[in-house]
Amino acid sequence: MPGENLSRDEARQRAGLLSVDGYEVVLDLRSAADEAEPAEGPRTFRSVTTIRFRAAAAGVSTFADLIAPSVNSVTLNGRGLDAAAVFDGSRIALEDLAPENVLVVDANCAYSRTGEGMHRFVDPEDGEVYLYTQYEPADARRVYANFEQPDLKAPYRFEVTAPEGWQVWSNGAEESREGLTRRFAETAPISTYITCVVAGPYHYVTDTYTRGDLTIPLGAICRKGLAKHFDADEVFLVTKQGFDLFHEIFDYPYPFGKYDQAFVPEYNLGAMENPGMVTFREEYIFRGKVTQASYERRANTILHEMAHMWFGDLVTMKWWDDLWLKESFADFMGSFALVEATRFDQAWVTFANSRKAWAYRADQLPSTHPITADIRDLEDAKLNFDGITYAKGAAVLKQLVAYVGRDAFLEGARRYFKANAYGNTTLDDLLSVLAEVSGRDMAEWSRAWLQTAGVNALTPVVTCDAGGRVTELAVLQDGDELRPHRVAVGLYRLDADGALVRYARAEADVAGARTVVAELAGQEKPALVLVNDDDLTYCKIRFDPVSLATLRTHLGSVADPLTRALCWSALWNLTRDALMPARDFVSLVLAHSGRETDVGVLQMLHAQVRTAVNHYADPQWREQGGKVLAACALQELRFAEPGSEHQLTWARFFAAGAATEGDFQLLLGLLDGSARIDGLEVDQELRWDFLLPLAAHGAVGEEALAAELARDDTASGKRHQVRCLAARPSAAVKDQAWAAVVESDALSNALVEATIAGMQQPSQRALLAGFTQPYFAAIERLWADRSIQIGMDVVRGLYPALQDSRATVDATDAWLSAHESAPPALRRLVLESRDDLARALRAQHCDATAGEAK
Repeated sequence: MPGENLSRDEARQRAGLLSVDGYEVVLDLRSAADEAEPAEGPRTFRSVTTIRFRAAAAGVSTFADLIAPSVNSVTLNGRGLDAAAVFDGSRIALEDLAPENVLVVDANCAYSRTGEGMHRFVDPEDGEVYLYTQYEPADARRVYANFEQPDLKAPYRFEVTAPEGWQVWSNGAEESREGLTRRFAETAPISTYITCVVAGPYHYVTDTYTRGDLTIPLGAICRKGLAKHFDADEVFLVTKQGFDLFHEIFDYPYPFGKYDQAFVPEYNLGAMENPGMVTFREEYIFRGKVTQASYERRANTILHEMAHMWFGDLVTMKWWDDLWLKESFADFMGSFALVEATRFDQAWVTFANSRKAWAYRADQLPSTHPITADIRDLEDAKLNFDGITYAKGAAVLKQLVAYVGRDAFLEGARRYFKANAYGNTTLDDLLSVLAEVSGRDMAEWSRAWLQTAGVNALTPVVTCDAGGRVTELAVLQDGDELRPHRVAVGLYRLDADGALVRYARAEADVAGARTVVAELAGQEKPALVLVNDDDLTYCKIRFDPVSLATLRTHLGSVADPLTRALCWSALWNLTRDALMPARDFVSLVLAHSGRETDVGVLQMLHAQVRTAVNHYADPQWREQGGKVLAACALQELRFAEPGSEHQLTWARFFAAGAATEGDFQLLLGLLDGSARIDGLEVDQELRWDFLLPLAAHGAVGEEALAAELARDDTASGKRHQVRCLAARPSAAVKDQAWAAVVESDALSNALVEATIAGMQQPSQRALLAGFTQPYFAAIERLWADRSIQIGMDVVRGLYPALQDSRATVDATDAWLSAHESAPPALRRLVLESRDDLARALRAQHCDATAGEAK
């Protein structure tokens, strides 16, 4: 039988054969707390699953899914099956089914260290053990036997036995308790991938949400070691604001009873929308001072996951082809709800500057795909949790709201929920209700926006008369697929105070290669033309020569935050596309970032300009560019308002780019207290931010890092220390880091990530040069031997991107040519990394040419 990688055709065939009436899952997790490791094999727990299901006809055959070290027994309709014969390690063969069936599987399942299945974490601070599950797209089968596909929904009852002193949660509320065993209420029909169990000596805070006759018990959960940092009241505030908004606009009561939110360790994702039991990465609990951008990001994630209770949990896609039906909507609704219901009323600025940058990158990779993707199997599905499915899809929905109108869009959502509650849908189900409420031709819109790939660029062409008036303003569209865009075009000029402000705006439907915006004829000649003003559509913005010249001198004077964010985004796309030299982008950041009021935009600029210097700049200019950036960062740090979030942001940016002995001495002084910057509190998280560049440049060693871990002997401290240790500029250190990740699977997912991040330092290209060939020699074996999550982390993280030469591109091409039959998901990761490198080389050539011209 085929192995773990379930195909769409297999799922479709099984869905045609089966209807699932319910699951009873009994888990004994007491082994999690055993101090001794097993003599051989992985640590396991007992999992007994009873599945009641119907078959389309008597005598048909199918299979159940289970990934487990061993199976104790399999019973089908009261008849014991030979477990060794029917279980192949990932599937249980089921022959000769009756019209109504009962399957009982008693298995020993393995705890995970990769964040997939039942993850087990030991807190280094106090030795406590914490468990949680994470399944999407298909890891529930690592915890209990099931039919692992989204369109075989069923009700679930969980029963969990846990160690003394532990708390346990699942999707349903706790119904009864006897000794160490808890039984949870039956859920509504849901898919396997959103079932959940969280167990351990967690800290638990409760609250209640009420709206009319509706009462929802709320819970917020974290490790005991983080309780002192946990601002549960803020989490509950955003949660209640979200419930208020979604109940108002969806007109469908939250359908899953309670609403617990658990912040868990070593989490691979941002969060997961398990109904009644949402899980988040615990980094959303802030151990030190952070900016409002961090609080906004967390609030967005809370609201994103809450939107999934309707988009994804209540109504679920049939197969992963339509993953966007939940993720694009949740991504859009996260920003929409922030603006409508919370204090974060500038969330569309973040969306334009940050989320869409993710989409633009993904949509220009060789692996780009339509929003409605062709997902052949589970490996494809795992890789499609990407910038297209999330951010491009959300941007297209924002365009859809402009196209059909807000009221029609929300009415379509309401009808969609009511028509498909507890069921599964495809694209056609959504399009039909949107066409019904809007009167628009949704088939043509869908073909252009959902069923084609790629991003268009829109460029203004302005013609003016001798009197300084616009005679014609046209918008040129390019791209492989020309699409209909509803856009706003804004005209800007400098006012008496020197601010760049909008004085004219017109909305237009851009279609085809050239569209004239007639409404703007006769206007005063603009200093800046911004196509896609207000960010209504999904496109790359280009500038005419006058507008680009204006931005070079006046970008910091743009009055509106969203306009500034759109201009910065457009300039970054020009740099990535090798249409603007990297050094020019650096100059723009040097000249104007100090005036940026939106701290989230400023943080994004810092990340982008570091990429510009480290990857897109001429290698001959790279060192000079880095020093100029560090000097600018130090100046802005000293000028920033004491104690402000901008000061904190500049401090982190300065540390990340520290380049001279003077820079290192200042960081060391800030750490030991001999240096001081008024208002800057060097808390524990900032201490680690300072230590990383010091370790990478050899200014601190293993002894100092051990002392810092003793000061911060926590899970977070351990991750930081591992990252810093791997960053040290030593060949032996790099060999150790490589061996820890590639030659051993002893590290947890979090420590694999930390080791890779530490190892790959832009200042250490020569030290890392010797790992190019070993990388290509190892990745196929790694992909076969490791879990898909670890495989993705290693293949992406260790790609020799810092060996930015044609030779590395050639080595990549040689591997691809020699491994045409390698798993498609692995080839996709390598192709994407190759494309990033080729883009960097084009940008470096652009920058070098500009340098020669100067």
